[in-house]
Amino acid sequence: MKKLPLLLFLTVTLLSSYGCGQRASTQTFLREGVDLNFITRVAILPFENNTKDEFAAARIRDITATQIMAKGIFDLVDKGVVDNALQEMGIDRNSPLDVPIVKQLSQRLNVQGLVLGTVNNIGENRQGSFSYPEISVSLQLLDGESALILWRASDTLNGYSLTDRLFGLDPMDAFQITVELLDNILLTIPKGVE
Repeated sequence: MKKLPLLLFLTVTLLSSYGCGQRASTQTFLREGVDLNFITRVAILPFENNTKDEFAAARIRDITATQIMAKGIFDLVDKGVVDNALQEMGIDRNSPLDVPIVKQLSQRLNVQGLVLGTVNNIGENRQGSFSYPEISVSLQLLDGESALILWRASDTLNGYSLTDRLFGLDPMDAFQITVELLDNILLTIPKGVE
């Protein structure tokens, strides 16, 4: 009889540890020899959207801004100011940025860096009757003078949980997954992260 509580405890512990969202580890690039502490103020440009959800890029750009500010990583220029500058300078959001454009935009916005992002995947997956969200995002930080990529990270996170599935619990929703995913990505920036 004493083995039953121990077996139950081990089963619950195993299920709990396996029950978190399935994910690959964050893939990160950091330019060698660069100290990101010189970057204090950035602008987040409109994100690329590789999904069928036409509003995914705008939503995730907003959540990224919130997470950067909440963590105190950088000061941000308001997205309205950024979008207005892009429009006034005639910069097409879908065209690649070259060094002179990056330099001009950075000077106009008074920033040391530009954050670019791509929403690679967003959707619902299904396993039997259980469905859960999955999101994949890439972020990068460009130097405002040279347009060199100083930092880049990509990750995917989904809301699948064996524990949720076994006990009929609702999975984390797309917003919760997005916040956790961005937190994981932003934690790889080696500055100002609490």
